[in-house]
Amino acid sequence: MNTPNRRSVLLGGAAAAGLVAVGVGTPALAAPDRTLTYPFTLGVASGDPSADGVVLWTRLAQDPLALDGLGGMPNRTLPVLWQVAADERFRHVVRTGVEWARPESAHSVHVELAGLRPGAEYFYRFRVQEHVSETGRTRTAPAPHSLTGALTMSFASCSHFGEGFFTAYRRLAEDHPDLVLHLGDYQYEYAGKAADVRAVVGPETRTIADYRLRHAQYKSDPDLRLAHQVAPWLIVFDDHEVENNWADDVPEAPDPEFPARRAAAFQAYYENMPLRRTARPRGQDMQLFRRVRWGALANFHMLDTRQYRTDQACGDGTKVDCADRLDAARTLTGAAQERWLLDGLRTSRARWDVLGQQVFFAQRDLTAGEKQGFSMDAWDGYKASRDKVAAGLATARNGVVLTGDVHRHWAGDVKENFDNPESRNVAVELVTTSITSTGDGGEDTNATVLAENPHLKFYKNRRGYVRTRITAKELRADFRVLPHVRTAGAEATTAATFVVEDRGHTLHQA
Repeated sequence: MNTPNRRSVLLGGAAAAGLVAVGVGTPALAAPDRTLTYPFTLGVASGDPSADGVVLWTRLAQDPLALDGLGGMPNRTLPVLWQVAADERFRHVVRTGVEWARPESAHSVHVELAGLRPGAEYFYRFRVQEHVSETGRTRTAPAPHSLTGALTMSFASCSHFGEGFFTAYRRLAEDHPDLVLHLGDYQYEYAGKAADVRAVVGPETRTIADYRLRHAQYKSDPDLRLAHQVAPWLIVFDDHEVENNWADDVPEAPDPEFPARRAAAFQAYYENMPLRRTARPRGQDMQLFRRVRWGALANFHMLDTRQYRTDQACGDGTKVDCADRLDAARTLTGAAQERWLLDGLRTSRARWDVLGQQVFFAQRDLTAGEKQGFSMDAWDGYKASRDKVAAGLATARNGVVLTGDVHRHWAGDVKENFDNPESRNVAVELVTTSITSTGDGGEDTNATVLAENPHLKFYKNRRGYVRTRITAKELRADFRVLPHVRTAGAEATTAATFVVEDRGHTLHQA
């Protein structure tokens, strides 16, 4: 395969040659009604790559901000042609087909591909009537036993539309990653507020129409669309995709309508993400935890730390001397997911085992002095659950925990016993800051908390993302930051770089 020029993809310019010919000879596309305006306003995306395939996604919306959440689309099923090619100009089309965009699924389209070459780059696009989408770039995972080459993987979290511009997504896209992980809070449920720098459309999300509209507004952002366009994503939710700090069937505040709200949020989440059909919700249940293999280099264990957790201890928040957090019966993952994860770590033959998950894993004492104060929403509120997972990570050749949620960059070592600084390291944790949530940030050092937690080695209160380069010999992580997000267009710089050597289990600043 020739090495493609990615410049036109990054600039949003699908190759012009051959676009008119897309769909010629496909009777299913010869619909008599030609009244649609351009329906690909929400962009294109791909996700969950395997060695021979990937999921392609789009959702049709003539009017993304239509208040009923249906994107201004007609109330009928529409045929959508898709194409996959080995080159950006579609001279070598390798797969083509028709998928149906149905009104009951908000005219979303999920195409699950198989039979592609492992470790290969592909380009894809969609067509409805005379309208052709932008071109997306994706790739398959390497062959199962392949350990050659490097993986550039970036991960992000917490993008609040009203609190800033999504410039960090554009900077992430400009790095040409092979894979992107999003660790939750992709969208926020809140209504707009006076301090927002961009208007949030609609009320606090509670109904299927509300959630569909909110997702559509987010994907109307060109920087987010670009980040989806350039690489496949692995996606898991946290709390704000439904509501703040929900825990299984327990809402933040008593709400008899919460089961219906959760089901609506899950339905809209599936409709708007490049997920496989195994993730299709069934009422208020959704199978989201899964394992994605990147050859023999890495296993990505994508966790769901919301749907099966015990309610937060001691009334949630940061608490001192909360004995309930030590209860052995408390779980963050649920029993079935815990068994799945520990079995996967125990039997893994990958060079790196990576947990893609949501909330702070390492112990983080937030109270100065002899007393210890912990966040009840993080793994600190579920100590027995964390101890089991940490023991599982110790069985892996190289364990890495990726985290979002806290709107700050952090990096640290995962200890066998956090109360003993001399105990051995069993893994490392890399925590990404937010894309926009809490605004620009500042230059505070958080020195008191770092001093209380010697296993935590880095903190930065700016917005951005983390870029990693993973090889058989090392993992290198660049903590990328932007000086501002309340105005658009900031450049990204690297605040710090850490390296983890094969079998090292320790972060070293480069």
